[in-house]
Amino acid sequence: MDWVDPCVSIANCLGPPVCKYLKYHRKVNDYVTNYGKIRDELNCKMEDIELQLKAELLPSSGKIPKQGVENWLKDAKEMIAEAQDVENKVRNGRYLYRAWNGKLVDEKTREMKEFLDKAPNASEGLALDGRSSGLPLPTSELVGEKAVRDEIWTCLMQEEVSKIGVWGWAVGKTTIMKHIHNDLLKEQRFERVIWVTISKEFNVMKVQDDIASSLKLKEGLAIEGDKLRRAAILLEMLNKVGKHVLILDNVWMKSLEEVGIPEPSGSNGCKLVLTTRSEHVCKYMGCTVIKVKPLSEQQALTLFLSKVGPNIVQNQTLMPILRLVVKECAGLPLTIVVVAGTLKGEEDPLIWKNALRELKERIEKLEGVEAKVIERLKFSFDHLKDEKVKYCFLHCALYPEDYEIKKDELIECWIEEGFIDDMGTRQEMKDKGHVILKKLEDNCLLENGSSGFVKMHDAVRDMALSITRMNPRYMIQAGLQLEELPEKEQWSSDIEKVSLMCNFISEISIDVLPTKCQLLTTLLLQNNPIKKISISFFTNMPCLSVLNLSSTKIESLPNSISELKNLTTLLLWGCYELRDLPCLSMLQELKKLDLRWTKIEEVPEGMDMLIKLRYIDLGVRTLKEIPLDFYKTRSPSALEF
Repeated sequence: MDWVDPCVSIANCLGPPVCKYLKYHRKVNDYVTNYGKIRDELNCKMEDIELQLKAELLPSSGKIPKQGVENWLKDAKEMIAEAQDVENKVRNGRYLYRAWNGKLVDEKTREMKEFLDKAPNASEGLALDGRSSGLPLPTSELVGEKAVRDEIWTCLMQEEVSKIGVWGWAVGKTTIMKHIHNDLLKEQRFERVIWVTISKEFNVMKVQDDIASSLKLKEGLAIEGDKLRRAAILLEMLNKVGKHVLILDNVWMKSLEEVGIPEPSGSNGCKLVLTTRSEHVCKYMGCTVIKVKPLSEQQALTLFLSKVGPNIVQNQTLMPILRLVVKECAGLPLTIVVVAGTLKGEEDPLIWKNALRELKERIEKLEGVEAKVIERLKFSFDHLKDEKVKYCFLHCALYPEDYEIKKDELIECWIEEGFIDDMGTRQEMKDKGHVILKKLEDNCLLENGSSGFVKMHDAVRDMALSITRMNPRYMIQAGLQLEELPEKEQWSSDIEKVSLMCNFISEISIDVLPTKCQLLTTLLLQNNPIKKISISFFTNMPCLSVLNLSSTKIESLPNSISELKNLTTLLLWGCYELRDLPCLSMLQELKKLDLRWTKIEEVPEGMDMLIKLRYIDLGVRTLKEIPLDFYKTRSPSALEF
């Protein structure tokens, strides 16, 4: 080893970075040993916390885990699993990669130490009293609904009233009930306050899971696949809870027996409150019926002025025409805030006069509250000046009803679809996406969900769906519990986008292959238990640009995927069973490839031919190496990892 000292001397001359890499090279085994010790320490800490938490969560205790404890345990398990993979990769790695491996292990050791320092303090207890468990829901300010809110509250406090039905169309039912939910949490008169949103496409198992999740007992249902058995378990869970209020928002069906909800009564002290568009649903289920009426003229004006902007409020010239616009909103809170958002900041009287004329013309020949509400909401969509912003909005309708969409994920989708023009960097495109997102939120076409998420109001989504049935043509059957593809007849030749995400489709066989889809550009199949796709499935989709198979159980892709010469985006993240891909050399338009959390061991054949590839995610534990040939046709700086 006479050559080592001279090398070190040279490295000292070249600077600290080279010395550090030599150190990583020489002491990689020491780093791995230390890494293993920290991993063992983390594992012991995790097991101690799990044991103590289990002891604190005895059924008789009525306690729930402290906020953050469950998340920490989940992250700890993932970190320990990753640690084992890192150690195996380093020990089996090539000699020339020792410095890189040493650096990797050192960084992961520091990361694990920091995570260990943030472990929950067991001495302070890991669980809280579960009485009135639940977090306050985000709410907007109530305008004019005090009387109906007081009526609902009075019914909740009366022993003889056990079921309450709150009904109306686009009148703020959900907002009122969110305020009541939060007030019930503060009052602590009930053991539990449970909130569950019901979608039009009623999914029994989802409702069961949501209720159990609210009780922090979802694992009790997870092992059961039979709906009746799950209903029996849930019924037992709710009976043990004691006095509780179950709030079901946006109910469409007339029976809840198959879910497993106990019949509320004065003897058990339980209450059921449902919101619905239908008075008939309330009566059928034996509820005390409470109608939420439209706002009065003054209440509607107050709400409109709170949304339209201070410059408009101070402009007395506009007030006469503004009052007429508010009147056309028919006292419906959702319509009021959407129309106000559309006209926010507009000071030109001609724009207001035109808006009034449009609103009148849109509804003069329509009958029924629902049709009129949808047409008023469409007024806001039609006034989005940029066509690409309109497409960004319509894309949100591809998700299931009541689905919370992660903002960053949504912007990525807009980029993939080409709704955001190419810019110098991907970050600039993301920034543009946030500007569009804010525009849609300001127009009240999207509303804030949980932190970092947005969602569509169900009536706004109905409006979006009414547009996609005409032009452009979408086929949206997301979250409908489908077990196979729609029939051939539904795959018309003019369809541009298809969303079948979040269903139970397990196989795509040749029997249900669609006819030729010349215009199809987007196919969303994520979150389905798909194991097999017919070999010729993609043959009839010459224009397909975006294909999302994420979170499926697919083991291999059919060779026909190589025929998608216009494919720009291929998303396969979370396909834990996927081990290999066909040759990708023919996908000359491919710009984005996401292979996170797959089980591929080698970079797919033909990757070196993809000269337009700009974004690739190879977060794959099983991947052995990236061939140097991969960089031959492009500069590493042209790729984003």
